[in-house]
Amino acid sequence: MPSKIISNALRNGRTVLTEVESKQLVSEAGIPVIETTLAKTKAQAISMSKETGFPVVLKIVSPDIIHKSDSGGVKLGLENATQVGRAYGEIMAAAKRANPEAAIHGVSLQEMAKPGVEVIMGMSKDDQFGPVLMFGLGGVFVEVLKDVAFRIVPLVRRDASQMIREIKGYPLLEGYRGQEPANITVLEDMLLKLSDFVDKTPEIKELDLNPILAYSNGAVAVDARVILESQA
Repeated sequence: MPSKIISNALRNGRTVLTEVESKQLVSEAGIPVIETTLAKTKAQAISMSKETGFPVVLKIVSPDIIHKSDSGGVKLGLENATQVGRAYGEIMAAAKRANPEAAIHGVSLQEMAKPGVEVIMGMSKDDQFGPVLMFGLGGVFVEVLKDVAFRIVPLVRRDASQMIREIKGYPLLEGYRGQEPANITVLEDMLLKLSDFVDKTPEIKELDLNPILAYSNGAVAVDARVILESQA
């Protein structure tokens, strides 16, 4: 039985979930995500930012704008209500420039997470093998270095352990040059939960958690993107 989030999107003819929907879906699978709310107006964004506590992050929420950073749709480290109000206006203007026809739901608002080692977990479907999981260094590293490992779903613990350890950037996860090390067991657990989730959810075509911030005492996904299989 697909999640309500998936059912609602498909019923409305959408295959691209918003960030807020994607995070809710991933959270249902037991994967920790940073709490994110949807603000539909500038006043809501200001009010919610005060409740969340500063600093906060604002991001455009639109199924038609997938690369939010490239289109000026992300504002980080906002320290007060004035900055949030200004950022809301700038994000909306940038979104209209990037895609005048885009359906805009508002902005997502979340607490600014403390820095950690950035990793990525994702899933895509191979014509021959079906769902394939990916793990690597996150943020810009995945685009520049393409330092990633792949395994076919479903994973067992040994698969998850090997994926993490075979990337070239593994020393960064061990606490390179005095940096806080990542908790490898937590990352293995997340990969196994993700494997189980995509194995049971054939409606998902692609999934990206990037970045996941990894710490010595846990890890949290700060951005999520889910694309569903077309029902046509």
